Amino acid sequence: MRDRGIFLVASCFLASSFWAQTPSTSQPAAPSGGGVLSGLSRSYRVGALPSTKFQNSERFSALIKDGKLYLSLQDAIALALENNLDIELERYGPHMADTDLLRAQAGSSLRGVPLYVQGGPNGTGGPVETPPGSAPPLTPSSSTIIDTGIIQAQTDLSITGATPLSAGTPIPSFDPQLTGLVGPAYSNTPQSNAVQSGYSFLIEHSMTENFGLQKGFASGAVLDLGYTNLRQSYNNGELSYNPYSASSLGLTLTQPLLQGFGLGLNRRYIRIAKNNEKISDLVFRQQLISTASNIISLYWDLVSLDEDVRVKRDSLTLAEKLLADNKVHVEVGTMAPLEVIRAEAEVAQARQALSNSESLVLEQELILKNALTRTGTGDAQISAIRIVPTDHIEVPENEQLPSRDDLVARALEERPDLAAGQVQVENTQIALKGSRNALLPSLNLVASVQGNGLAGQVNTFPVPGSTFTPSIDPNFVGGYGTVVSQMFKGKYPDYGLALQLDVPLRNRSARADLARDQLALRQSEVRLRELQNHARVQVEAALIALRQARNSYQAAVQTRLLEEKALDDMRQQYEVGVARSYDVILNQRDLAQARSNEVVTQSDYIRARTALDRATGMTLQNNDIVVDDAFRGQISRPPSPLPAEQK
Repeated sequence: MRDRGIFLVASCFLASSFWAQTPSTSQPAAPSGGGVLSGLSRSYRVGALPSTKFQNSERFSALIKDGKLYLSLQDAIALALENNLDIELERYGPHMADTDLLRAQAGSSLRGVPLYVQGGPNGTGGPVETPPGSAPPLTPSSSTIIDTGIIQAQTDLSITGATPLSAGTPIPSFDPQLTGLVGPAYSNTPQSNAVQSGYSFLIEHSMTENFGLQKGFASGAVLDLGYTNLRQSYNNGELSYNPYSASSLGLTLTQPLLQGFGLGLNRRYIRIAKNNEKISDLVFRQQLISTASNIISLYWDLVSLDEDVRVKRDSLTLAEKLLADNKVHVEVGTMAPLEVIRAEAEVAQARQALSNSESLVLEQELILKNALTRTGTGDAQISAIRIVPTDHIEVPENEQLPSRDDLVARALEERPDLAAGQVQVENTQIALKGSRNALLPSLNLVASVQGNGLAGQVNTFPVPGSTFTPSIDPNFVGGYGTVVSQMFKGKYPDYGLALQLDVPLRNRSARADLARDQLALRQSEVRLRELQNHARVQVEAALIALRQARNSYQAAVQTRLLEEKALDDMRQQYEVGVARSYDVILNQRDLAQARSNEVVTQSDYIRARTALDRATGMTLQNNDIVVDDAFRGQISRPPSPLPAEQK
């Protein structure tokens, strides 16, 4: 029994050593320590996972002074990369893709990776208000191109549709499976004929110790290793050996030759999982582009709204000056009191316009603070601070842009959503291997070899009234070591070789699955082409909007200069009594509208510039965004110096 126990322990150790595989590079690292026991339990523990953080980065506090957040565009982008929760959501995507690769390396089916990109808040949209009674903004069409969705990128990057592909031919499990059954048994069976044994009941004591190991391989083969042990004793004197041990050690290899055969077929999930890791990286890049573009738009909208507040404040100042002048003229009797009423109405209207603009600034700050922090306005400090943008919009008079064809080519090469679509098409083509192989008949080569052993003690159990003497073979007399020796020396072997054939006569299910999967591939190719065509339209629309916005801005500047000159001339005429107060009011309104139009066209230009970067996939490059830094959530670029620290 001692030898038998030693051999069983050794067998289990060898089996567990074969079972314990080297962890894949995609598996999260398990905590170190614990020695041998830790190594043996590694397969039953999950490694370290990224923690959830809800604290804002230190950069946010570093940019606050006297209750104000001094914010440059680069600071706004850096804060978003460190704190934005949409980006934080996408940081889990690559880790999920790693778990899918781990499943594929085990031979399991895939669970898929997230393909949805968060779009971000729209904000207030910048200054677009038209004062009552005046003309609409000069250039609404450039922003209309952007706002109508022509330039906006899609948020769902899936092109495979809602219908999943068929599973295809099953893949064997690449993770070895160890099974065991150990236990004693007792039976007491009444006998209808006691002549042979001499007893009216048969008592059996047995001990079963069976172990099995199964592992699949990329060729489709499945290896089964079986090790059975049975020790029995009876109250039966007719047996030659009692008690005795019987054992066998067998190996069966089943290799598919048609259905289920091939490295490419059985490693298809691994290839798809590795592609899904690429897709997760691309989805993360697309989220960076989406969030960065959104933050850039929110920032410049805030700059435009602040500028619009300045314009409205200047308009109020002009209206208040006119009111004061009119009151003086009425007091000296050179003007009718009605002109004071008109001037007061103009002041009230200017105050209302200023109040509306200031409210839009507050709303925009609220939206921007929520997008730049993890806590949002739930933090009292964040809720109370005001944002002071430190950058200003600059519209170049002349801008050298690449040609339309070059911009389209850059978009097709650089955009992560297009690259993710191409990888999805490749995944569909890989998955077709499974559904195509499922059409084949099942033809398996089954080879088996087994060593048997039997040994025990000479039966000394007496049979009442019998003189039977059992025949004894000395080769079978012994303990468990004799059994093991017989097995490994191959004294009593079993061999087998067979072909197993299963042929479905109509095979309608497999035919339907393959046809449907091929149609799904064609749909994916069409959706990819549709996405590429849409990308071309986005680039061209952004280019049109950019050129129009720059031209409109130049026209708005010229208009504002002319309106300023016209107002100066009208005020001079008003001072000498040639012009009426109402004429000055009209000129002031025209100037206010011209200044507002200038701000609107500035906003249109920068929004079109942002949209063009997004449409061509150049947002990250043009804003010096490092993907690795963004994935870590730690931007190496230091915060901008506060006003008191600026030289």
